[in-house]
Amino acid sequence: MLTLSSFPLLETALPDGSVIEFRQSCGTGSDTVVLLHGIGSNSASWAAQLAYGLNAGRLLAWNAPGYGNSTAVTPLRPSAQDYACKLWQWLDTLGIKKVHLVGHSLGCIMAARGAAYAPQRVQSLSLLSPAQGYATATEIDREQKRSDRLNTLSTLGVQAMAEKRSIVMLSASATATQKAAVQSLMESINVAGYTQAVHLLIDANIVSDLVSTSQIKLRFACGAADTITPSAGCASLALRFNAPFNEIAGSGHALAIEKPNELNAYLAQGFA
Repeated sequence: MLTLSSFPLLETALPDGSVIEFRQSCGTGSDTVVLLHGIGSNSASWAAQLAYGLNAGRLLAWNAPGYGNSTAVTPLRPSAQDYACKLWQWLDTLGIKKVHLVGHSLGCIMAARGAAYAPQRVQSLSLLSPAQGYATATEIDREQKRSDRLNTLSTLGVQAMAEKRSIVMLSASATATQKAAVQSLMESINVAGYTQAVHLLIDANIVSDLVSTSQIKLRFACGAADTITPSAGCASLALRFNAPFNEIAGSGHALAIEKPNELNAYLAQGFA
């Protein structure tokens, strides 16, 4: 049985001297699928997808800039474009021309911007429990959400924040093992990288990027018990872009961990 240890962390040095850390698996398909994790996570969250293969020829899961040993982006308050540029620099260095992009939560913002930046290189875009960003909220609301996130981190510290936040990532029926897995992922965040990701979340607007990806095959999925990015909001976004929406029963926000078999089957359908 394949476990996370079957997919050790690798590093790619980019031309500008920065590094992207990632995991990969190889399968029998012909296409490359790239998995982009959320704000309180890392590449290990995709262990079940790496093991399953998703009908891909190559499956890549990065540690986003500022996570693990991946070099942080330069701006202290980065935009989605900063992450998109790193994404394509990394893929260029690996010699990969076209990909299927899969994002989860904040990773959807990175995936959408990556697709908008280089649509000719994206074969499909799968957005799981998408964070939409708060760019269209009032300035007062944006700054309140920003300060709430950052104050929680500074007041509680990484471990206590992980204990508090990880609970709401899963449904009430999640197992103890799943709860421990989500908490462990969140405990691994780098404070500086997480802080930059908070700024990205608050200042982003996924809708503006999705408008620029109208020629790309787009689909959405969300857990029926997701309280962080509720199913209704995901369904509404899918309807706005006339894209298919799939609700995964019995799952909270952390789809890849709580319902890996169901998610694998759903994703693999798009890459067969």
